[in-house]
Amino acid sequence: MKRILLFTLFIPFVGGSGFARATTSSEMTLADVRTGKWPISLEKWSGHRDTSFVLLFRDQGVMMEEVMDTLPFKDLRQLRYLDSAFSLLKNDGDIANFDRFSVKRTTTRIYGTSYLLRYQEGATEFKQPEVTILRGTIKKL
Repeated sequence: MKRILLFTLFIPFVGGSGFARATTSSEMTLADVRTGKWPISLEKWSGHRDTSFVLLFRDQGVMMEEVMDTLPFKDLRQLRYLDSAFSLLKNDGDIANFDRFSVKRTTTRIYGTSYLLRYQEGATEFKQPEVTILRGTIKKL
């Protein structure tokens, strides 16, 4: 009986460090696509065993508050789908629909070519120079 009692007292000291695992996660900004009042950035999030990518943007549908949305990509393959959407949209009004988000291309004489990204309730607009920055960053990965 004394052995069982002593054994249970020493378990937290002996085995405690074996159960604790240090999780090192890091976030790295790959590209600041747009800065200022309506920022867009592409980040790489690395965890213990996996790496994911996120596109952070301010929701342009909410004017009175700053609402930041995060579009997650599980891996590089999913991020490349976004790159392919930008390259496949050739004509005004073309839409690329995915499971969680959609991209629509519009062209006007004054503003040129722009792309509207919709994710859940949020939306943001990319101008052509911003798309070029984003696509160049994705291709380097």
